[in-house]
Amino acid sequence: MAKLKWGMIGGGEGSQIGPAHRLGAGLDGAFEFAAGALDHRPEAGIDYGRRMGLGDRAYGSWQDMLEGERAREDRIDLVTVATPNATHFEITKSFLESGFHVLCEKPMTMTVEEGEEIVKIAAATGNICAVNYGYSGYSLVRHMKAMVARGDIGKVRLVKAEFAHGHHADAADADNPRVRWRYDPAQAGVSAQFADCGIHAMHMASFVCGQEVTRLSADTVSCIDVRVLEDDAMVNFRMEGGAVGRLWTSSIALGRQHGLTLQVFGETGGLRWAQEHPNQLYHMPLNGRLQVIERGEGNLSPEADRTSRVTVGHAEGMPLAFANIYSDLAEAIRAQKEGRPMDPAANLYPRAEDGLRSMAAVYAVAASGKQDGAWLDARPPMFR
Repeated sequence: MAKLKWGMIGGGEGSQIGPAHRLGAGLDGAFEFAAGALDHRPEAGIDYGRRMGLGDRAYGSWQDMLEGERAREDRIDLVTVATPNATHFEITKSFLESGFHVLCEKPMTMTVEEGEEIVKIAAATGNICAVNYGYSGYSLVRHMKAMVARGDIGKVRLVKAEFAHGHHADAADADNPRVRWRYDPAQAGVSAQFADCGIHAMHMASFVCGQEVTRLSADTVSCIDVRVLEDDAMVNFRMEGGAVGRLWTSSIALGRQHGLTLQVFGETGGLRWAQEHPNQLYHMPLNGRLQVIERGEGNLSPEADRTSRVTVGHAEGMPLAFANIYSDLAEAIRAQKEGRPMDPAANLYPRAEDGLRSMAAVYAVAASGKQDGAWLDARPPMFR
């Protein structure tokens, strides 16, 4: 089977996220890294791209890449957008309208209105627009979702999500340019910590529970008082299926390294998973004994079996979770090309609709925090 052609915008030399995408896209042999505009500095981007083996398909800008690829018979099938947040909308919109499938880093856009436009463009063109909520690619997260869907813990009553770390806890870092921009409204928008990390936790809650967030109440605070935007937030929310949600996200929680965890409590059982220990899912049945489900065990669920890549007992990491998103997208693109239904176990990649819902939640959290925790509609207008 011929490889699909993949391109990347951003994620150049020294990037934190670029290597994870390149590892993920290449892991299954489904994609060939064929084109890239890898740096905002044209010469640096071309040089790095050529060193990565892209030849004349190493471009100096995303505009050059769009024009170059659009004219080729062997054009790329998928482009990943891994540029600064404020550029996501324009690049994603341009490539979708030109007939390319897109995987965009989060946040998909900077405003709700932009998000709604992307959703409409994807629907009108028929092109795939995915958003990289990459943690939803972990095998046991997918098994967790399957357990909830098949009723293993009964109706979900409560979901508790956290994404709290302490890497911005040093007040002396206030002028560090790598930190400062995150709390500057001119560069980050209306929210800092929730827009950066909280939306991952909220997306995972919706992904696993199969319920969307309808309304929320937020307490946001800047624990380092020179910051304009929040570095800590506690969000209460309600979901369309009746589940109650609690979410804590922080960047000043010293001692926490990554801190993405999810707990789901149903009528007949509870589940707990932590991203720093992704090989174990804890299941507590009502009136039973605590069970530890190991990633890589046989016959868990089609969703988990498909996405378990190394033998039981060995560590599973973020690039493998990203690889599962890319595997989903390869299946989706091939199914579209071949005019056939997609494998249901692979039809789990986050969509533009997920990116839009996240942006609506960001604005609701920011507004609620300024209104002493007022309960606000968390849905984008087009989904109300």
